[in-house]
This record gives sequence, structure tokens and C-alpha cells, in this order.
Amino acid sequence: MRKQILLLIILFFSINNLKSQVLSLREQARVVDELLAERLDSLLPILMEKNNIDMWVVVSREYNEDPIIKTMLPATWLSARRRTILVFYNNPAKKQFEKLAIARYDVGESIKASWDMQKFPNQWDALIDIITKRNPQKIALDYSTDFAHADGIDHTEYMELLQHLSASQKPKVVSAEKLAIAWLETRTEREMQIYPQLIEMTHRVIEEGFSERVITPGITTTEDVVWWFRQKLNDMGLGTWFHPSVSIQRNDPQNFDHLRSFSSRPKDDVIIPGDLLHVDFGITYLRLNTDIQEHAYILKPLETSAPESIKKAFAKANRLQEILTSQFKEGKTGNQILADALAQAKQEGIEPSIYTHPLGYHGHAAGPTIGLWDQQNGVPGSGDFPMHYHTAYSIELNAASEIPEWKKKIRIMLEEDGYFDETGFRFISGRQKEIYLIPRVKANIGN
Repeated sequence: MRKQILLLIILFFSINNLKSQVLSLREQARVVDELLAERLDSLLPILMEKNNIDMWVVVSREYNEDPIIKTMLPATWLSARRRTILVFYNNPAKKQFEKLAIARYDVGESIKASWDMQKFPNQWDALIDIITKRNPQKIALDYSTDFAHADGIDHTEYMELLQHLSASQKPKVVSAEKLAIAWLETRTEREMQIYPQLIEMTHRVIEEGFSERVITPGITTTEDVVWWFRQKLNDMGLGTWFHPSVSIQRNDPQNFDHLRSFSSRPKDDVIIPGDLLHVDFGITYLRLNTDIQEHAYILKPLETSAPESIKKAFAKANRLQEILTSQFKEGKTGNQILADALAQAKQEGIEPSIYTHPLGYHGHAAGPTIGLWDQQNGVPGSGDFPMHYHTAYSIELNAASEIPEWKKKIRIMLEEDGYFDETGFRFISGRQKEIYLIPRVKANIGN
């Protein structure tokens, strides 16, 4: 009894301390710029050498930004300015690494303006002069068939650049795809010191949203809860990269359907006792993102826990998480991981569906795609990309189970965020192991 009362007290204070954990905008900007400087100075030269790229040219115009350049701008730049061109040159033999901006202004503290406008009134001429003087082996540009994140140079910029390159320089143009993905997917040590805070905040907001503090059975609708989540983030000074969803599975003739749960669900579905709730929710903070799905059960009168059949279904989904993440291995492609995990799950009697994705600067981030909910036989292109160390993932999946008393199957849809490095895979800040109960069971109150 004392333990459960203590947990309720801890929940109350942890929820009320959430807002105080969020830095002021000024402090957020300081941290973002520190993280960026570290990435540019320490990480990028390593990635360029590893991917055999000695010059990377990133071009964007204001309000039509390349996804890459948006991760390289200082916190006070909310967009590119006019045309912003960044050049990164790495020559390990000469121990030469340069970060140049062919722009009218320094791009923050890290990238200095390198455009002599009196000598080169035309911005493209200034770029060509830098390329010519350094004579790189490759000129990498952001174009890619399989990854939108690495396909940021638009047609106009690409054609204008090609027109200004000399005949000897044009054959040097290559796709920056692998380098761009490496830049986006690789998490630094300091980022991984920060990431647990984001995920813990996400967990705590879900914990509050899936409680009697927010939900009154018979009155509260799923749409009420969706907008509570949005408002909560706004009040905390946080953002999100997608609109949350809250859906219901219950003892009715309606079978599970992905479209119903994520895009075609009833907007004003009143939550009632016996409902199994599901939320899909994530935050954006310090340019990093979370993506989490969890469940709650609405207790019926006299119930003190979810039905055993639902708890067993939940345990199967937890086991599927373990099966999937046990397949993570450096160099293994997303499609290989998917096939091996599905095969093992089926051998264990689990009915699986896996649709896991990288996580970081974007919610659906760059890196190996490990299934899509409607492509369980593999995903051409992005699914063929190999897994690398120091990368983060949303472990997103579901397991179907028969609920005898409902005379139908349900799907436990889980999503928790994890990290993969040389030591293996770990959930960054834990995962849901038990279904939330609404209302929370109070041990000191009896019938």
C-alpha cells in the first residue's frame, strides 16, 4: 500500500516538474549551437573521410531549404538567407578541414563567410573559385533516389551549378547520399546524454494524459485527449513533429485496421470502461525528436487490473520488441533485420507486424527502414541501407492476439525509442512493460 501511494506522489511531482525541465529559448539556442559546433568540428571530418568525400556542397534558397542545411544553421537562423551555399572541404593528408559559407554573412560562429563580393559579384563564380583552388577529387551534392533527407538540392540550383562548373569539374559531381545520411543518423556522445531527458518527458506526458487527471470515462473523447496532448506540449514550451493520435480497441465487432487507428478513426469516440486505449505521440526539443506509442486500459466496475488475455497480448508485443532488437547488427540491412525478426517471431507463435524507423533530427529519420506496415516483405531502396553504430531508432511494431471474451483479435501497438552502438541495442529511457490503468488502482481504498 505504501509503495503504491509513494508512486502516486512521485507521479504528481514528476508531472509538475516537467515544465521546469525545459530550458528557456535562450538556453536552448546555446545548447543547439554547442551541439552543432561539436558535430561540425569533430564528427563531420570523420564522416567525410569514411565516405571518401573530400568536398561537400550544400545549396539552399530561403524558404526552400535542403533538409541537411536546416540541421547546419545556427539556432538564431530560422531559414536560409537568400541563397546560402555551404562548402565543407576535407584533406586528411594535409590535415586541412574547412567550413566555408558562400554567403553575405557568417553562418553562426562555426562557418565563416567566404564570399568576396567585390571580386566575385556573382555568387556562383565565388563558389567555382573555391572549388578550383582546392581541386577536390569529388564534389558531393544532395541528390538521392531513396532518401528524401538526402535529396535536398532543387532542380534550379543543380542546373545552375552544373552550368558554372568547368568541363573537367563536372565528372567529379557525385551524390552525397551516404555522407548526408551519416550526418543525419549519427548521434554524438553529448546528444545521447541529452536524449534520455526528451524520452523521459515524453513518457511522463503520456502517463499524465493516460490517467484520471485527464480522462473521465463516459465523458472524455479520444479527440479531447489528442488536443490535451497538443496543449500540454505548448504549455511546456515544447513542439511536436506530428499531430498525436488516440484510438480505441474494445469489445465490439470492429476489427483492427491501421487506417482506422492512424487516419480514419472516429474523432469523437467517447472513452468508456473496458476500452483499450492507444496513443502515438512525440516531442521535438533541441532539434531532436521522440516517437512513442503506449497503451492504457479503462477499468470496469470492480476490476483492479486489465483482463489476463489483454495482459498476455501486451507481453507478446514486448517479446516482439526483444526479438527485433536482438537482430540489430552493424552492416545488416533493414530488410535483412526485418525478415529475420519476422521469421523468429512466427516461430515463437507471435503474429507480428514491424515498421521500425531511424530517429534523430527527424521523426522519420535517415537510415535503414525496417519494414513499413503495408510492406512486410521488405522496402526496396531505404530498406537495403545498412545499419551503423551510434544511431537511434523508434522500435515501432504490433503483435496480434486473440481475445476470447471479445471474440476477435486485437493488436498491441508499441513504439519506444532506442540506441545502437558497439555494446548492442538499448532502450534509451526504458519502455512500457505494463498497461496503464485508468483510474489508477489505490490500494488503501476497498469495497
